[in-house]
Amino acid sequence: MSAVTVSVAALLGAAAGVLVPRTAYRLGVAAGTPARAGCEHCGRTFRAGPGGWLGPATCRGCRARLGPPTTVTVTVAGLAYGLLALRFGADPVLPALLAAVAIGLPLACVDLARLRLPDPLVATLALTTAAGLALAAAGSGTAAPLWRAGAAAVVCAGAYLLLALLPGSRLGFGDVKLAAVLGLPLGWLGWPAVLTGLLLPHLLIGPVALVLLLTRRAGRRTALPLGPAMLAGALAAFLLHPG
Repeated sequence: MSAVTVSVAALLGAAAGVLVPRTAYRLGVAAGTPARAGCEHCGRTFRAGPGGWLGPATCRGCRARLGPPTTVTVTVAGLAYGLLALRFGADPVLPALLAAVAIGLPLACVDLARLRLPDPLVATLALTTAAGLALAAAGSGTAAPLWRAGAAAVVCAGAYLLLALLPGSRLGFGDVKLAAVLGLPLGWLGWPAVLTGLLLPHLLIGPVALVLLLTRRAGRRTALPLGPAMLAGALAAFLLHPG
């Protein structure tokens, strides 16, 4: 793929990253709590409709930052889009993977802030990924990868469900649902990608947990967000196993 195309993909990713903070801020609330309707600093309410979700990352009233830093989300999304475009080129599965990044980033931000994976975002990720893979199957002329994607989703959900049911497990059912959704694109790319996507998150979070324990910023019973590691592991699997 040409440098121009990769650059355009990176710019699209950066644009998607601009939209992440407001969504992450509104959904970054405790479980069972409605999404934030306005700035918690000054009380200014958000506009109704899509504009209230796609607005700037700072409050128009008090200028307080809403959600994670835009520089971080723009950089991560732009880099991910560029790398995926470079790796997959004109492969029909690319749009599904880009959509997964766009929705996965606010999911990771919310999990980091609140230790939860909101069902609306997980459901949106599932629908867009499934639709993207269906279109990719139509474009490639074969349904075999789509069937494998469905089987992988079941395998990933089952593996995480078993882990969640183990005594003392810190996994939540949000992690189980996310594992099922990520199993779709991983399965499309093949079983080696599924294996990488299953194992890598735990290899990523292990050193983080160790550092937090050594610095006494967390205890043995402290719950840690696994969602960001799962999403990062899936992205790494996409890049390592392009199918």
